[in-house]
Amino acid sequence: MTSRDRIRTIISGSPADRCGFWLGNPHPDTLPIYHKYFGTSTLDELQLKVGDDFRWITPLFLESSYQHPEGKGIFDLWKYKKSLGEAGPLSECESLDEVESYSWPDVRYINLTECLQTLRNAEGFYRASGFWTSFFHDVMDIFGAESYLTKMYTHPEIVHAVTDHVCAFYTAANELLFTQAGDLMDGFFFGNDFGTQRDVLISTHQFDEFVLPGIRRFAGQARRHGLQVITHSCGSVHLVIDRLIDAGVQCLHPLQAKAFGMDAETLVRDFGGRIAFLGGIDTQELLVKCTPEEIRHEVRRLKDIFGPGWIASPSHEALLPDIPPRNIAAMAEAVLG
Repeated sequence: MTSRDRIRTIISGSPADRCGFWLGNPHPDTLPIYHKYFGTSTLDELQLKVGDDFRWITPLFLESSYQHPEGKGIFDLWKYKKSLGEAGPLSECESLDEVESYSWPDVRYINLTECLQTLRNAEGFYRASGFWTSFFHDVMDIFGAESYLTKMYTHPEIVHAVTDHVCAFYTAANELLFTQAGDLMDGFFFGNDFGTQRDVLISTHQFDEFVLPGIRRFAGQARRHGLQVITHSCGSVHLVIDRLIDAGVQCLHPLQAKAFGMDAETLVRDFGGRIAFLGGIDTQELLVKCTPEEIRHEVRRLKDIFGPGWIASPSHEALLPDIPPRNIAAMAEAVLG
């Protein structure tokens, strides 16, 4: 069974020859450490070395994908903001006219040449792609966190209008990619962090009104193109997993193992057989502090709990330099063994 077939089979809900494996996406500061240990020089070489089945290829990471004549990014407010709480350009907005006059990104400036070639180069592996489509965070950046959460109550029509603009851009952008990529893609992978260590950031009422329609919209679009749907949210999202499943999500990432309700036993008990699981190997304590033998033992335990519906991966994809490479080697060995 090829890597591509293996992951597709798991996400479709059928048993594969073994669990899948994704190394994750090591932070740029981490890669030199891993290259020195594993004797590699590129991420592709590292993935091959550890037996990775999964390739995440998003236009988000390719500067050539958006070529605005003035050098603007798609939603590049973090060039100017220092924190989520900092006020955004529409923090004081109370007028729909002001929303309409905001400088929204334009799909005319999208260029997918590099992304499509990268997808072609990953033949044989599971290719998860799509614009990252982090509409929840983009809207939060445009308002600022405090203003966003407050306006959900005081000016819901303004929040809906901004959300509609953000989602309209991503819908058009993904439509271009899905159409041009065709069978070069296997899954649509997109992410919005809804959870804290203990619970969801907003009430289920707010989630249903301001967030869930976007998830349903993007999942439906991807499935109409024959793509599997994988969504990402760090933190405890146990409270809304049923909603994600109903919206068309087929696989959940990254399963932040130490967050409330996100341990393997609870996830399998409450959602097993209804959604595939991607992640779950703890990056808060296990991979950072434990010995290779302890890690191998824990990964084998997780394999027994999750069973065939699991793609083993760290519980946060951006592996930081505090995770020793020997522990990555131990994780991969236990997953593939």
